[in-house]
Amino acid sequence: MNLTTQKRLAADILKIGINRVWIDPEGAEEVSKAITRDGVKKLVENGVIKAKPKKGISSYRSKKIAEQKKKGRRKGRGSIKGAKGARNPKKKAWMTTIRALRIDLKDMRNNRDINKTTYRKLYKMAKGGAFRSKSYMKTYARDHDLLR
Repeated sequence: MNLTTQKRLAADILKIGINRVWIDPEGAEEVSKAITRDGVKKLVENGVIKAKPKKGISSYRSKKIAEQKKKGRRKGRGSIKGAKGARNPKKKAWMTTIRALRIDLKDMRNNRDINKTTYRKLYKMAKGGAFRSKSYMKTYARDHDLLR
């Protein structure tokens, strides 16, 4: 028993896709006799032909992953996409280091560990990228007898 025509008509009437049309297996004989649109409409009204519910996309998995990422999981080497500079831009890295250096220089000047001329010299060197961290800058100052 071929019900493709009836399914197509029912899909058109219900304004859904063919795959969402449900035909009652017990009323299949009755459906096969309906060859006009009116016949199919009556079967839809009687409940022999129905529309299956829409299938949704579950967000359970994505929510679960987001929750795990919040805890700090799923962030290993294998999960990283993009270049090193994409996740932590060079400019941001530079800003954090230069700010730390400048704050440290100001503290050294205020605590009278260095004088104004030494402060200026180290400040300019830091701006030029001579020091990669606070400890390097302090080591440089110690080695070159710039501390009081």
